[in-house]
Amino acid sequence: MTRWFTGYAMKLDTSDLESAASIFGISNGLPSDALQMTPSFEIPNATDFDSFQKDAIQMVKPAKGTTTLAFIFKHGVIVAADSRASMGGYISSQSVKKIIEINPYMLGTMAGGAADCQFWHRNLGIKCRLHELANKRRISVTGASKLLANILYSYRGMGLSVGTMIAGWDETGPGLYYVDSEGGRLKGMRFSVGSGSPYAYGVLDNGFVSFAHTSFILTAIKLTAKGGSSDICSASSSRRQVLMSVPFVGWTRYRYDMTIEEAAELARRAIYHATFRDGASGGVVSVYYVGPDGWKKLSGDDVGELHYHYYPVVPAEVVEQEMAEVGGA
Repeated sequence: MTRWFTGYAMKLDTSDLESAASIFGISNGLPSDALQMTPSFEIPNATDFDSFQKDAIQMVKPAKGTTTLAFIFKHGVIVAADSRASMGGYISSQSVKKIIEINPYMLGTMAGGAADCQFWHRNLGIKCRLHELANKRRISVTGASKLLANILYSYRGMGLSVGTMIAGWDETGPGLYYVDSEGGRLKGMRFSVGSGSPYAYGVLDNGFVSFAHTSFILTAIKLTAKGGSSDICSASSSRRQVLMSVPFVGWTRYRYDMTIEEAAELARRAIYHATFRDGASGGVVSVYYVGPDGWKKLSGDDVGELHYHYYPVVPAEVVEQEMAEVGGA
């Protein structure tokens, strides 16, 4: 079988193939021109191709949900998130990584559409690396957040669903920005994004104390008001045993001068309480710390185990005794 070239297209002599003529439409031993044409695709039937689908109406809008938070404190930035992916009432995954490493000194969070957030965070990571190679220095948190905001602004009205926080450490210290799919960009000291954010904000603002300790505190206040002793040592043995087994956190709330351990515990509890009240949040609570040496993952705890950590099972008779003593004090 001979081969020859005409221009840039290679033509084959298929005259020896009996079935080729009927299948490929061969005439005079040569394939038809249709087989040698460049593949094409259909252009949307629109008067303005650049504005095609820009203001399209989304007929199905499944509810989205998550809980993410980040705050700046004395030693850096704490970032925390849950790991549940849901679409309306359907839980599709309990192991989604919602904190994305943009570079060794910068993190991004996911809230909204998972595909949108993952794609644009990867895209941002590429652009940050190119900036570092071109300028011989890492991009600042301010610059990275502005870059992402500009990109999302150019696609606004096209159906993107992104609510992210960009947290990191640069030459000026810690930085934290909120960026959304409309191109909005806010700088702040603490943010919480997602359907569970109101519950997370409640813990960040006011802290919490467990039920067992609440009962003990009320008892101590009443005994003190009546001139009695409020010392835990004077409590009954069953009450003392329960109280000593419960991790006492006190009225911990957001403070700038927190230690890294206190900040991580506050973020962990805030996400846990959000998952406890918000059905679209759950899975594993991941906590990251960003400091002068870069980011580091501090913990990843299942919310089911955290529930029994913060609220251990208290025997019914002990609770009844507590309530009786409070009422009779």
